[in-house]
Amino acid sequence: MTTPIPTRFSDEQLATIDRLVDAGVGQNRSDVIRQAVERLDEAIRRSRVGNAIADSYRSKPQSRQDDELAMANAVAMTEAEPW
Repeated sequence: MTTPIPTRFSDEQLATIDRLVDAGVGQNRSDVIRQAVERLDEAIRRSRVGNAIADSYRSKPQSRQDDELAMANAVAMTEAEPW
């Protein structure tokens, strides 16, 4: 089910939407707008996740011991490969 939402766009915004339709991004204006909402939502979600990861590293930076353990694991995994 979809719900119509009345909204207003400037001439420039409509021209952009029409260019996207012409480029095959969406089948029509509504499709392009729906995709834009989904992509904006995804971009914001990814940004929040990225910020949370960065914040966690800032609050507890990797130690020298963490680096050494990561390197030892990488070497062990590489040596275990049957190349």
